[in-house]
Amino acid sequence: MQEENRETKVNIVNLIWSFDRQKGQVNLLLVKRAQEPAKNMWSLPETFLGENESADQGALRLVHDKIGLKLAAFHTEQLETFTEPQRLSDGQRVLSLAYMTFLPEMPPLDPGYGAIDAKWFALTVKNHKYCFCNGSEQYRVAQTEFQEEYYHNLTDYGKTASGQLAFDHDWIIKVACQRIKNKLNYQPNILLILGDNFTLREARSVYAPFLKTKLERIDNSNFKKTHGKLFEEIGTATTKKRGRPANLYCLK
Repeated sequence: MQEENRETKVNIVNLIWSFDRQKGQVNLLLVKRAQEPAKNMWSLPETFLGENESADQGALRLVHDKIGLKLAAFHTEQLETFTEPQRLSDGQRVLSLAYMTFLPEMPPLDPGYGAIDAKWFALTVKNHKYCFCNGSEQYRVAQTEFQEEYYHNLTDYGKTASGQLAFDHDWIIKVACQRIKNKLNYQPNILLILGDNFTLREARSVYAPFLKTKLERIDNSNFKKTHGKLFEEIGTATTKKRGRPANLYCLK
């Protein structure tokens, strides 16, 4: 007996990263959904792919729709395509093209269409697991290490339990964190969240949570030796503090 044909939806999911210089924290944008499925739950920003746009164009449009920024394409890169059969919403299969966007600023948030709230959640590490926090609200990434096991246990894609992120977004964020971590030693595009220039301390502040360690445990001299090939020194920071100003770098 042949399976019943299901309509397939294609959407864009965008992990939008930024950096809080005052707190030295890496942030991820989450939105609270205004509509079913998963109404009133926090999720990654997403949108359906437009009929006359490419996936890359859709990812950039999503940033503009959610926070009003028009970005150059180099700020955004494709993460992965999620096509597991368990991704069903209202009987329709959902394929998601996931992107990551690296914002060199923290703009004011104004929830766009489909969202009732938007907040920056800081990347932290709890019990050696990635966690995203805003005040008392916190969400962990998926706890299982294996994709097949994760989706096997995903009993209802559109009705995630309270206290969790909507859909499979905890798994998508886990994949993103691992991808960023794996590229830190040769292509650290995550440092684009620091803007055109940064100090080594700021770079270490970005590296630390992805490496699941504390800033103080990443020695500045060793970091410069091991990662200096990725950076170009461009001057010194302007500061009113006493002492020698820090050197400024940019990505090569």
